[in-house]
Amino acid sequence: MADRGTASVETLEAIADAFNAHDLGAIMEFFAEDCALDMPRGPDPWGRRCTGKAAVRDALASRFAGLPDVHYGDARHWVSGEFGVSEWLLTGTAPDGRAVRVRGCDHYEFRDGRVVRKDSYWKIVET
Repeated sequence: MADRGTASVETLEAIADAFNAHDLGAIMEFFAEDCALDMPRGPDPWGRRCTGKAAVRDALASRFAGLPDVHYGDARHWVSGEFGVSEWLLTGTAPDGRAVRVRGCDHYEFRDGRVVRKDSYWKIVET
């Protein structure tokens, strides 16, 4: 397993694995106490920003509640210094039975071996 929080492709793969396992405890081990999560939707140009480990955990828990079978597949990861990017195809089923299938990416910023910022982007799918 990758060294938790180190900016490396292996770390990004391990984070993706934790997301696909829906393991909030494992996910949060990668994050710093003062982390931030920028959600793809929200009232500001950066979406909705959650700050602090508890707020980030709550936001991620709501993602799993909103898409109980969410899966991040077809992933590609790369790192440059303390920054990393993960591209993926998100699939899942909303509680109302609606299928969700959308490309997106996460931009990660690391400090002292931990994620301090995760900025998520989704394509806007129009049907």
